[in-house]
Amino acid sequence: MKKKIKTALISVSDKKNLKPLLNILKKNKIKIISSGGTYKEIKRLKFKCLEVSEFTDSPEILEGRVKTLHPKIHAGILNKREKKSHLKDLKDNGFENIDLVIVNFYPLENTLKKISNHQKIIENIDIGGPTMVRSAAKNYNDVAVITSTDQYEELIQELNKFKGSTSLNFREKLSGIAFSETAYYDSVISSYFNKKSNNIFPKKKIFHGNLIEQLRYGENPHQQSAIYSSNSNNNLKQIHGRQLSYNNYNDIFSALAISRSLPKGKGTVIVKHANPCGVSAKNNHLESYKSALSCDPVSAFGGIVSCNFRITKSLAVELNKLFFEVIIANGFENNATRILTTKKNLRLIDGTNYISKELHKFLSFNQDIMIQSEDLNLFSNKNFKIVSKRKPTPKQLKDLIFAFNVCRYVKSNAIVLASNETTIGIGSGQPSRLDSCQIAINKMKKFNLRTDNVVAASDAFFPFVDGVEKLIQSGVKAVIQPSGSIRDKEIINYANETDTVLLFSKTRHFRH
Repeated sequence: MKKKIKTALISVSDKKNLKPLLNILKKNKIKIISSGGTYKEIKRLKFKCLEVSEFTDSPEILEGRVKTLHPKIHAGILNKREKKSHLKDLKDNGFENIDLVIVNFYPLENTLKKISNHQKIIENIDIGGPTMVRSAAKNYNDVAVITSTDQYEELIQELNKFKGSTSLNFREKLSGIAFSETAYYDSVISSYFNKKSNNIFPKKKIFHGNLIEQLRYGENPHQQSAIYSSNSNNNLKQIHGRQLSYNNYNDIFSALAISRSLPKGKGTVIVKHANPCGVSAKNNHLESYKSALSCDPVSAFGGIVSCNFRITKSLAVELNKLFFEVIIANGFENNATRILTTKKNLRLIDGTNYISKELHKFLSFNQDIMIQSEDLNLFSNKNFKIVSKRKPTPKQLKDLIFAFNVCRYVKSNAIVLASNETTIGIGSGQPSRLDSCQIAINKMKKFNLRTDNVVAASDAFFPFVDGVEKLIQSGVKAVIQPSGSIRDKEIINYANETDTVLLFSKTRHFRH
């Protein structure tokens, strides 16, 4: 069912690309109503326009808070054109139809990024715009609603195709988009107020996200997938390679979480299937990469590398020797880019602007969503208690904290062996902590000749002495683990009997 457009109301915060739109409205002799800055812009572009206050015969009041909130506006949008009682109401009140509503809202998200003054934020919450959009979207049977400059070209094509009219399918599609826009806008406001009042888990939780891209498929080819961000983008800049997959993104976020937990400007992380298979925080960037790789070069094949620094030509040469799916860095030197882009399928990601500050993590299953605060604590000496007779050397203490930090990013049950701020064995994802110990030890023996000055970290306490015993027998000189086991004293006694350094953490760090 086609509907002729005779009157359009335009009120936009984003005023770009108005001229082509105004040209098609003029061509089809469509009357334009507008207000405020939009009215001034339309007049500047030399198109005819009736100001809202003149149309309603009511002035803007309350410093512009009330201008389009008027019965003549909303009756013109909401009336059912085929209903006699509605037609009578319009005639009795001297109202007329509004057939097209073009509105985009005050950019509240941008305001929230730029200012913190609560009163200024409140004044940037759009009321009239979303109200008109909801009215038009509800009455899509008779009214078309445009909520983004991206839709202008499609509207122009529709009006050209149907000589100034719109089709029902077109209006219905735009209605769905419009309700998504108002819901998104309200969710931003809701999130702001909940954050301000520290209402972390409100009775009703609203999520909002912008589509970054629809992915080729999910974890497997038969699954559909897309990635959304609560930001306008996720601040990851892909500079080379084919489209990222669901699994790529999963590994990228895992790698970045570890990278951002390391000291600024140093550290290499290699991830495979969301688990680290090598991490090094050595100061020399090339040595850092080589050390991370040496932890488990077999698992690193086809993995993801995240460098917490800018990649140079010399490092690019080394990286190019192996097959990696993705390389992330805080920028690439030109020579490095030229070397790495010789592999057409290798994705290069500039993560310079990526900020790991999201305070909550979401896990969904069917219609249920779990939310928890992220495990972002920065560790220091005060987070740990030395419980053994032997005290750690400064170097051991540094390695223990490094290993424990990496451990919290390994799928539980997690064991990390380290030396010189480099992982040398990682055991992950086992139902038995003892099995994770054995896997970490096996990795160390298989890929690392060095077994001196080895420290071990566990993401949770050892329920029995056997896990610590296995580690110490493999050459581990210092162990760090959370306390809380009923056998803590037995483990302390065993550490003292073997002259091993033992530290207890005040916090546990499962990652499921």
